[in-house]
Amino acid sequence: MIRTTVPAQRAPREPRPLAELPAALAAGFHTVLTDIDDTLTTEGRLTAPAYAALDALHRAGLRVIPVTGRPAGWCDHIARMWPVDGVIGENGAFYMWHDAAAARLRVRHLFDAAQRQAFAERLAAVRERVLREVPGCALASDQFCRLYDLAIDFCEDVPALPDADVDRIVALMQAAGMTAKLSSIHVNGWFGSWNKLDTARLMLAERHGIDLDAERERIVFAGDSPNDEPMFDFFPHAVGVANVLDQRHRLHALPAWITPSRAGAGFVELAAALLAARG
Repeated sequence: MIRTTVPAQRAPREPRPLAELPAALAAGFHTVLTDIDDTLTTEGRLTAPAYAALDALHRAGLRVIPVTGRPAGWCDHIARMWPVDGVIGENGAFYMWHDAAAARLRVRHLFDAAQRQAFAERLAAVRERVLREVPGCALASDQFCRLYDLAIDFCEDVPALPDADVDRIVALMQAAGMTAKLSSIHVNGWFGSWNKLDTARLMLAERHGIDLDAERERIVFAGDSPNDEPMFDFFPHAVGVANVLDQRHRLHALPAWITPSRAGAGFVELAAALLAARG
């Protein structure tokens, strides 16, 4: 069973410029956890510099793990093809990694196939109500390759909806008994209490023998949106790319550090700082 983390109740810290991150501290990080949409990507695309930054971090010996709301189908590709040590998907519903010794993809699910089917049947009813009651929203284009959650698009492939409509989607999901989280492009809803942080804790313990609570000073997380909030709250040295401030009205916890640039360019700046600190 996963452990649910209860965020500390305190006033949000104000992010400090990444340039003020002490080099000695940056040199001690051994793991980089990162969101994907609008953290690694820029306007929906993974740029060459951002991908090269991932590769450089991996080659430098850092453990690199994307932690995303994106679906199982995407995560299969990421775990196989990207220079990463695994990936946590659908906001923590599972993690995947490529087992090089066995030459195969492996998946750690939180729930078995029967439970996933039961979730799917309940999600269908919520989907129809949301699409009916919030004009202009749409089912996310990647919904076909999701296993656990319902993703409603409010600005990726549809004209951006006003905040009131986005809040209405969240409210409908919550009224149905779902956990609802906001990314920079989707509202994701699921029946369960998992989140990015709890599954990061599980993955690091099971796959790498790392006690996340003991090692959180040596792990950096990069993100930009409300579904990253458990990570911002937990990690003393979480980093927000500059566009995280676009969402500050929805955030109760902000990252400790902030990059000068937005989205993928900000991640490139973070990677450069970590690599420079390691010499």
